Amino acid sequence: MRPLRVVVCATLLLTAPLNSPSQSQLPSTTQPSQLVQQALAALTGGHSITDVTLTGSAHRVAGSDDETGSATLKAVAPGASSQSLSLSSGPRTEILNSAAVPPTGSWSGPDAVVHPVAFHNLLTGPSWFFPAFALAASSSALGATLTYVGHETHNGQAAEHVTVTQSLPASLQATFPLYPHITQLDFFLDSTTFLPAALDFNIHPDSNELVDIPVEIRFTGYTTVSGAQIPFHIQKLINNSLTLDIQIQNASINNGITVAQVTGN
Repeated sequence: MRPLRVVVCATLLLTAPLNSPSQSQLPSTTQPSQLVQQALAALTGGHSITDVTLTGSAHRVAGSDDETGSATLKAVAPGASSQSLSLSSGPRTEILNSAAVPPTGSWSGPDAVVHPVAFHNLLTGPSWFFPAFALAASSSALGATLTYVGHETHNGQAAEHVTVTQSLPASLQATFPLYPHITQLDFFLDSTTFLPAALDFNIHPDSNELVDIPVEIRFTGYTTVSGAQIPFHIQKLINNSLTLDIQIQNASINNGITVAQVTGN
């Protein structure tokens, strides 16, 4: 029997102060929960965010494929997202839903054949392109453990490194001992603004959850939209190679989008 991931479904409503201390003011006993709250306050501006829609241009590189086109990204706070790319080779889609029990996901390429996403690749959450949802959902999930790794230089930028892992109830731990590792997210928060500069996690071959394939999402070009800070430049690296480069042109939040509208179910 597969273990089930339990996620707290909530909108983002934060009132933490926006005037965050600089990294040099961080005490050695800094708690990761404090950094997460600073980051979420900076991302949301203290506003409630229920959903987001991002549109822009996309550049995809995969092996010999090197193509450009447009991208539409949608996510909702309860835990679902969709990625729709319109490229020269045809459309590509990805739908992830951690609000379902158990989590579900699928992807399709230009041939329109729908493929399921392996269960062990659904445990780092659906909203990889929207750091406010990714950080809030992972850090508030039941069984979440937050760890402050420390002050680092990441991609040439001063950052505070926080990891988030999930644990199963004791009765299920023996059935999936890799669960904490497979659910791990590494957030690199800008030491001055506390906005996420990068998000790292692993994906795995469909048939082998023991093999790690590193993924890094890089966020730049933060722009204020309805009081929230949204990255307008999103890059996805797989195995240290840039595979997707998205430049956002339009962003909107709180449009009343539901999980069913995002997932099509």
